[in-house]
Amino acid sequence: MEFFKWKDIEHVAVVTISRAPANALSSSVLKELTLLLDELEKNENVRVILLHGEGRFFSAGADIKEFTTVSTGEQFSELAKYGQQLFERMENFSKPIIASIHGAALGGGLELAMGCHIRLVSKTAKLGLPELQLGLIPGFAGTQRLPRLIGTPKALELMLTSDPITGEEAVQWGLANKAFEEDELFDESLKMAKKVAAKSPITTAAVIDLSKYSKTELFYEGVNKEASYFGTVFTSEDGQEGIAAFLEKRAPQFKGK
Repeated sequence: MEFFKWKDIEHVAVVTISRAPANALSSSVLKELTLLLDELEKNENVRVILLHGEGRFFSAGADIKEFTTVSTGEQFSELAKYGQQLFERMENFSKPIIASIHGAALGGGLELAMGCHIRLVSKTAKLGLPELQLGLIPGFAGTQRLPRLIGTPKALELMLTSDPITGEEAVQWGLANKAFEEDELFDESLKMAKKVAAKSPITTAAVIDLSKYSKTELFYEGVNKEASYFGTVFTSEDGQEGIAAFLEKRAPQFKGK
C-alpha cells in the first residue's frame, strides 16, 4: 500500500489516508482503496473500520492536477462512475465504516466521508463541496448523497455558494454525528469504533443491509446523470478555465460557455 496504512486495534481496523500534503484523491488512491476494502472484507478479525487522514487534513479533495491529464468528457465521466461505485460499496459494506474528520473534508474528501456509515468531526474542521468554484460539479455522488443527509435547501446552499461549514455546523445540519475538540477526536472516534466492534458482526451487517432499502430508485438515476454532467462540464470552456485558475492560484473568469 502506497497511500494507505492500517493496524488492528481490538477488532477495529484503523485506516490512515497517507498522501501528503492534502490526502488528495487521485484515481490511483481510489483503486488502492478498492484493494484495501477487499483485504479488510476478508479479514475475519476486523469488525469495524475507522478511517482518518494523516497530517493536517482528512482529505482536501480530488487531485485537480490529475484532471489536466484527462482529455475527454467520457474519461471524466468514467472517473466519476468509478468513484460513485466505490463509495456506494462503502455505504453498503457489511462492516461499519466510521470517518474521523479533522482539518478539512472538501470536494471528493467529503464525498468519501459521506460514503461512510458514521462521521465524527473536530469542531473546527471544514466540510464542503466547492467544485462550482472551479467550474465543475461534485462527481462522486455528492449531488445525491448530500441532499439525503441534510435536506435539499441546505445541500444547495453548500454546493451553490462553495462555502464550507465547520464541524460544529455539520452536526447541527445533520451531516456529522458528533463533534469533538481536535485533540480528543481520534480517541473519541476509536472509543465509538470499539463500542460498535463489541456488537455481533451478524447484527451489524444485517442493519447495514436493511438501511439501503431507504433509498429510492431516483438516487441511482441521479448518480448516472451526475456522471454524465461531470464529463460535460469538464469539456466546457468554464470547466477548463476553472481548473487552470485553480492551478495558477487566481480567480476564474467564467463566461457561461
